[in-house]
Amino acid sequence: MIRVSTFAELRGSLTEFWSDRTPIGFVPTMGALHRGHVSLVERARRSADLVVMSIFVNPRQFGPNEDYARYPRPIEHDEQLAEDSGVDVLFTPHASEIYPIAGGVAIASGNAARRWEGEVRPGHFDGVLTVVAKLFNLVRPDFAVFGQKDLQQAALVSAMVRDLNMPLGIFIGHTVRESDGLAMSSRNRFLAPADRQRARVLSRALSAATSSFRDGERDPGAIESAGRAILDSEPEVHPDYFAVVDRRSLEPATRDSPGDWAVITAARVGATRLIDNALLGEPDGD
Repeated sequence: MIRVSTFAELRGSLTEFWSDRTPIGFVPTMGALHRGHVSLVERARRSADLVVMSIFVNPRQFGPNEDYARYPRPIEHDEQLAEDSGVDVLFTPHASEIYPIAGGVAIASGNAARRWEGEVRPGHFDGVLTVVAKLFNLVRPDFAVFGQKDLQQAALVSAMVRDLNMPLGIFIGHTVRESDGLAMSSRNRFLAPADRQRARVLSRALSAATSSFRDGERDPGAIESAGRAILDSEPEVHPDYFAVVDRRSLEPATRDSPGDWAVITAARVGATRLIDNALLGEPDGD
């Protein structure tokens, strides 16, 4: 595995592959890697001859009261896991490399970013799309792979690629779960043991909503109620939202607009905030 940390090193490692038109798959991450990230590399490998991963904890997507400073950065572990999973080029830039000047040009994430995560974390998706656009320009991949767990992020990245005519494809990889159903997340390590048990209610609530849909329910409010009943059974879990939405536009689903739906949720468990979702009507993932 080639390890690079500057734009010049990245260009040097990729120029030959660009010239040869080698299919390049890209997996952008914030590190603290786990089996969910490995699954994204495996998804990229199925369609690419070269897999590039980035590890960058992006300061612009964290609000002033969020956990940027304590976000885990186990770089030695991450480098080893990236290599073991088959990454060919690992790009680990410093913030000064990505953002050489303050107040530079940024991507505006638009109306689809105002709900759900965007409402709870104002400006978050502007920061996400700005760094993703920069990384796409640097890596010049044929496609990039994002995880379904961050469904709104994946939908907004797909919209950015479409609306700005970026020449690459976006694949969405399956959510990978722990044996008890909790979605794998870099933030799970912050959960105290009792909170770790309480957090399982998120996947149980999603399963209840999914079962309601599978049993023939097509009223989004009724599907939400089925999941909410489970979620509300755990008083120490404090949800920000639990909603049935169109999985691409992220607009609330209505009975008059049946289609590709998802149920999405975010909640605070102790001091940790977790997100999760499930697609309705088909298996999770791309």
